[in-house]
Amino acid sequence: MTMQYLSEMTDEQTLHMYSGHPMGLFPSSKDAPRVVVTNGMMIPNYSKPDDWEKYNALGVTQYGQMTAGSYMYIGSQGIVHGTAITVMNAFRKKLQKGETNKGKIFLTAGLGGMSGAQPKAGNIAGCVTVCAEVNEKAAVKRHQQGWVDILVFDLDELVDRVRIAQEKEEVVSIAYVGNIVDVWEKFYQDEIFIHLGSDQTSLHNPWSGGYYPVGLTFEESNQMLRTDPENFKTKVQESLRRHAEAVNKHTAKGTYFFDYGNAFLLESSRAGADVMAENGIDFKYPSYVQDILGPMCFDYGFGPFRWVCTSCKESDLDKTDKIAEKVMLEIKANSPEEIQQQMQDNIKWIQDAKKNKLVVGSQARILYADAEGRSKIAKAFNDAIANGEITAPVVLGRDHHDVSGTDSPYRETSNIYDGSKFTADMAIHNVIGDSFRGATWVSIHNGGGVGWGEVMNGGFGMLLDGSAEAEVRLKKMLFFDVNNGIARRSWARNEEAIFAIKREMDRTPNLKVTLPNIVAEDLLDEII
Repeated sequence: MTMQYLSEMTDEQTLHMYSGHPMGLFPSSKDAPRVVVTNGMMIPNYSKPDDWEKYNALGVTQYGQMTAGSYMYIGSQGIVHGTAITVMNAFRKKLQKGETNKGKIFLTAGLGGMSGAQPKAGNIAGCVTVCAEVNEKAAVKRHQQGWVDILVFDLDELVDRVRIAQEKEEVVSIAYVGNIVDVWEKFYQDEIFIHLGSDQTSLHNPWSGGYYPVGLTFEESNQMLRTDPENFKTKVQESLRRHAEAVNKHTAKGTYFFDYGNAFLLESSRAGADVMAENGIDFKYPSYVQDILGPMCFDYGFGPFRWVCTSCKESDLDKTDKIAEKVMLEIKANSPEEIQQQMQDNIKWIQDAKKNKLVVGSQARILYADAEGRSKIAKAFNDAIANGEITAPVVLGRDHHDVSGTDSPYRETSNIYDGSKFTADMAIHNVIGDSFRGATWVSIHNGGGVGWGEVMNGGFGMLLDGSAEAEVRLKKMLFFDVNNGIARRSWARNEEAIFAIKREMDRTPNLKVTLPNIVAEDLLDEII
């Protein structure tokens, strides 16, 4: 039915999608979005996991996840890039200047649809990635796809292979078919030092197979899940407590552990694991956004910009890669010191993109860029479409996991410390603001990544057809889509965001953003 509506609609109609249900075509205008998407939007008091199970079963709502429910999913490429950027910057925090990532260990878990990107990201980052996966079929599939280098089924064999990788300073990814808790414990027992640790099991869905308890095989867990779900829940929470205990032993020896936004720390805390800070409010480990992507990327306006070549031609994607590289190099030449590292990382990414074989399905690409980069790259694409260099329209989008599109207190907005990280104004303003500035479609979801009721996230799609009208739309919408988030982060007193929004106001006279007045800490202490 949705496809039928899309095939019949005119440019003066808008299709409204209610949690997967096409409500219908409504009269609008050429300047309005062609599609408006909502997923999982609930009255707040009815937005808990049990509510989701109930109303999803009734068929009246659905979990939109992030880009999947927004018609902007491009396979694992997005998470490969985000994970590679995260791991590279995590090593920069951990290692001494001049040290390389070669032979250094990144230990994590999960080889599913999104988490399966971790080994390839680790190879791009240049380290030794050890990734545990309880589902043998998933691990074998990733190995066959070339996304993980080596499969290991025995813990002693894993230890031996890791030691070889350390000694030879290899860049290699190793999948262990088994439970991640066993790996953390075995590495501690055998004194294998872990430089970086994280987890990407699907803990936003812990009771339905998102996380498998240690001590049970994959098959035994699935059987218990079907026949004794309450006991399965008990086993999961026991496993989380043991998992956290093993992580704590390694961090005491110097491991840098970060939550990768999968609700690992949240669910561990709910299970009674030792993951809370001394104040009893915060977690003892940061999320990757708190320590890495927030201050190093999002606050400066850098996030996952993406595009899809509608011609489905690899040659068109190759042309867009070259165009994006040229634009980024030109911008880097005049960029301030504060963003030089991000510019260089993303230039290297786009230069190596084809070699890294990232395309799955659509001829699509992702690249971390700020508002200037996104607008200039988009304009260059539009010009190339107009002159025939690119043979068909290009659709722009981004991951919802971005500067402005998502309010998520334990992930995207976890480095907001003024108390507003539990609000969702930014995501709502973003989807509304994008809709009247030129987006071809917009979406807003309750739930995505960290689970139902834990996040509000939104995205957009924008068609570039080589027209003058497309150029006007891209300049207006892409500018707002990024700077809305920088402004909010600036008001939360994030230094990097204050720098970025001041810089933008200096070069954009029509932008007027309310800046915070910073009060001296000693004065606050006296008042309180």
